[in-house]
Amino acid sequence: MKRVSSSLMYVAVIISLMTIATRATNNMVTTTVGPLAKYQFGFSNVQVGILTAVMYATTLFSTSYLNPVLVSTMRRKLFIASNGAIAILLLAFFVSSPILVWPISALAGLAFGLVMPNLITSASLVNDKRWAERLLSLYSASLSISLILGPAYESFLLTRFTYKYVFLAFIPLAVLAFILSWRVSFPNLSREVHGLSALRNKGLLASVLAITTYNVPFAAITTFLTILSIDRFRVPSDLAYFTFFPFFLTSFLTRFYMTVRPFKSLRTPMLVSVILTALGVGSVLVAPSYFVFLALMAVLGIPHGSVFPMATIMIQRATSKEERNAVNSYFLAYNNILFIVVPVAVGYLSQLMGLSLAFSILAVPVIASSVAFFSLFWRDQIMGGSSP
Repeated sequence: MKRVSSSLMYVAVIISLMTIATRATNNMVTTTVGPLAKYQFGFSNVQVGILTAVMYATTLFSTSYLNPVLVSTMRRKLFIASNGAIAILLLAFFVSSPILVWPISALAGLAFGLVMPNLITSASLVNDKRWAERLLSLYSASLSISLILGPAYESFLLTRFTYKYVFLAFIPLAVLAFILSWRVSFPNLSREVHGLSALRNKGLLASVLAITTYNVPFAAITTFLTILSIDRFRVPSDLAYFTFFPFFLTSFLTRFYMTVRPFKSLRTPMLVSVILTALGVGSVLVAPSYFVFLALMAVLGIPHGSVFPMATIMIQRATSKEERNAVNSYFLAYNNILFIVVPVAVGYLSQLMGLSLAFSILAVPVIASSVAFFSLFWRDQIMGGSSP
């Protein structure tokens, strides 16, 4: 038992540190490319949305096509190589131009797409189902830690430097991720399932509908939150980026609670998450001040904290180890589709009606996907708990 506990602790530490380093860098890139393009290269909101979509399109290619079909040994090699490439690409962003930022963003998206699915799969490989769910919640909590430390670090940097220097300052984190990537576990399987068999898994459908209830607004938040804060409330760039802090703080606290006390039933937590998301997104339009806007971001951080780990738990409950890599890859690929479509749509709508109203309209797909999810899965066993 002591050996098992030590082994689990080792896995937990590696997953947590690797996730913090990788996701902090990933979030910085996805949230800073937009302001860099708009305020230093003179891009319009539509161009910002398209640039972000290009990055997520290459991520979609690597998560939906490359990662599911590669054998475990090749995935590990590309996983390590991608982490090394990310450090080099951060330097490339520093020396980029309005033309070079396009291919650099595309390559960054490709590299991140070969990293993130394998971290989720690694977190779910232990044989004990309850521990697997704890590790998935720990993975999600580590995501949130990175999304607190990263924006706080960037806010500090922006009081002294321009957006280009932020990419340079994150290189040490990318190097740490590269070092840790050699220690991440991969499944030791002779055969894995992908294609139609994985696509038909009910855990994939459940996770896709669940994540739609939150990642539609989150895709817009990631791309346009800083811009919305500056354009609507006239706050300086460092304070605008601080808007992410209360959002990711409540997200982390939610995921930390789920790590300590994992949910057996997901019904009530999903319902509460959906209600908070719809109310929070719908209220963005009427926020009278920047401080009220910060409070709304803190509220929206709660479902951000809960929905993603619950979606990964649904996959863990409904899949075998042979299916899990492919299902996790397709799940993240769908997330990337959202992050391609939503920023472009919000950027276009903002030209017609303003960014605040474009944000508030996102409550409509949140409600629609919620109705579909609860209609199909409210009574399903994946919502009620897994065997110990």
